Amino acid sequence: MEREHDAVTEQSELARLVEMARRTPSLFDLTGRAALVVGGTKGLGQAMALALAAAGADVAVASRGPQGLAETAEAIRQLGRKGASLSVDATQEPEVEGMIRWMAETYGRLDILVNSQGIVHLQPIAEFDLDAWQRVMDVNLKSVFLCCKHAGRVMLAQGKGKIINISSVRGFQGRAQDAAYAPSKGAVNQLTHSLAIEWGPKGVNVNAIAPVFTRTAMAAPSLDDPATRAWILSRIALKRPGELHDLFGPVVFLASDAADFMNGHVLPVDGGWLAT
Repeated sequence: MEREHDAVTEQSELARLVEMARRTPSLFDLTGRAALVVGGTKGLGQAMALALAAAGADVAVASRGPQGLAETAEAIRQLGRKGASLSVDATQEPEVEGMIRWMAETYGRLDILVNSQGIVHLQPIAEFDLDAWQRVMDVNLKSVFLCCKHAGRVMLAQGKGKIINISSVRGFQGRAQDAAYAPSKGAVNQLTHSLAIEWGPKGVNVNAIAPVFTRTAMAAPSLDDPATRAWILSRIALKRPGELHDLFGPVVFLASDAADFMNGHVLPVDGGWLAT
């Protein structure tokens, strides 16, 4: 009798897994979700905003300057989703508070936050300009903290949300002439961990993506220099730089129900850079 009971239990468990497996594609469907992508009007942020929209989310993009705002919002609408944009300096807390309030009022909720804002400054460290150092820290770290803080309040009240911070392989590694960018991304990694520990039990998943050199305006000086490009490719196992579409799958995954058990993870999207 015990063996028969065990067999029935195993068959029941298998049937349950089969039924769950049938629903796997739907786990990546973001229909009905509202997403905010900060730094979403160019480069990585713009690409990820479009990917979220293509997966079904309504998406608002925010940027400090007006360039690309209207165009990105229109592209989101062309994908059949509700697209909107606003100009915000995310290093200023009152502006971040207003942005999150606008998001909640306009979309009725906030399910996904992507922090894609970032700048870089390289200079011999013994001569590193303090104002430039502070600016990098303000944009790359302070603004991420402020957006997480205020978006987190909405998500905690909802009992659910997904925050995705954009880090870098430089969050794991230093480099010459980099007294600001790499340290700021390392701090983003640790901020992600701290938020995940505190907010995970309350239904808010916090993760990060760490891209390698990707074809953007920020990376162009490095990728366009033959010697630097050769060195970069020597470190990437796949022997090519990142492309914007390489972020599509990772951001949709982390924003979706498929990643409900992902929390506090920094996901390298690096072609094998960190493994080399």
